[in-house]
Amino acid sequence: MNGKMARDGSYITPVVVKFKTSNRSNAKIKVKVIRNKNIDEVLDKKTKIPGISEKAVILEIGVGKSFIKKVGL
Repeated sequence: MNGKMARDGSYITPVVVKFKTSNRSNAKIKVKVIRNKNIDEVLDKKTKIPGISEKAVILEIGVGKSFIKKVGL
């Protein structure tokens, strides 16, 4: 065995991102649950997240199933 372990994702809790599609006042508010990245990867500006555009305004970011309930999914 070479000492490297595969990253199975079992330790990653779901990250919830609540965002507006643009900076306009009537922009639609959306919620996305990201299950394959940890919070540090989501907060990193270099990481591209499918479904969230570059011009999106992030309103809230939370971690865990309790935050999913708080947001209302």
